[in-house]
Amino acid sequence: MNDQFSGRSTVKQNFYKASILVVEDNADHWSLIQEALEQCLPEVRALRVSTAGEAETYLAHCLTNQASLPKIMLLDLYLPDAEQSWVLLRKIKQANSPYIRMPVVVFSYSNLQEDINELYRYGGTSYIVKPSSFDQWLAYFRSMRQYWWETVTLPGQNG
Repeated sequence: MNDQFSGRSTVKQNFYKASILVVEDNADHWSLIQEALEQCLPEVRALRVSTAGEAETYLAHCLTNQASLPKIMLLDLYLPDAEQSWVLLRKIKQANSPYIRMPVVVFSYSNLQEDINELYRYGGTSYIVKPSSFDQWLAYFRSMRQYWWETVTLPGQNG
């Protein structure tokens, strides 16, 4: 079967120059995330910034230097408060943003419906309640790999 119709070309495209930007202010959480990502998505470069401002700077740097944008952003909701994350999400998802097509997955220990509703109101892609153990992080990133890298077609660099 032709790669164009088998889905294998989508997988190849998704992994091409793939990186994931993790916006996480807690170093211990980042250690768990980084290790789980290395086990479940070794082909994908994981980058961490710890503030919304650092995320904006990194994304602008990608555009300025014609570097590949991250395929996905994982955004901790509380950095340490939610307002920073909401401001960043609104900037990324505003109509004229060069980053609008980048999926933004918000993750938090909060399972408050108000937080979940805000995410979708501001254009976020999905909301995940943070896993509480390393095994749960592994399961989460295995699911992420299957869905985001092996099933859907992610936007290309010029998308």
